[in-house]
Amino acid sequence: MGSAVSRPGTLPRHMVIGTALVVAGTLALASLGHRAPTNPADAGARPVATRDLRFADRADGAIVVTDARSLRVVETLAPGTENFVRGGMRGLARERNRAGIGEDVPFRLSTWPDGRITLQDMGTGNTMELHAFGRTNAEAFLKLLATEE
Repeated sequence: MGSAVSRPGTLPRHMVIGTALVVAGTLALASLGHRAPTNPADAGARPVATRDLRFADRADGAIVVTDARSLRVVETLAPGTENFVRGGMRGLARERNRAGIGEDVPFRLSTWPDGRITLQDMGTGNTMELHAFGRTNAEAFLKLLATEE
């Protein structure tokens, strides 16, 4: 009977094969994940509800949220309130400034059949997955969707 003794400085054959299989599997999964759509709209899903919104800063520190279609005010966020909304919009506005896009291009707030909540910047194409920040934070945006004219 042969023994499984390997020469010094070499790995046993089963370890080399096992490692190669793990690497190949990882590459295959990474390739599939890369091709998978990250935006539900890319997968053909339709939003449950959607609303195009504009956000404008006011001189007193308030943020005025308007419906992009009707141009009616949805809500005015008083200074020092709705910190999650303010923080999220600040990040998206920074990207808009870099791209030279003004406030007149709307953001699209959507809920999806799988429970996801997204805010897409229609100017840059960037999308925030709001549900990832927890239900309480996402609800700060959801109330903007629910407020009808």
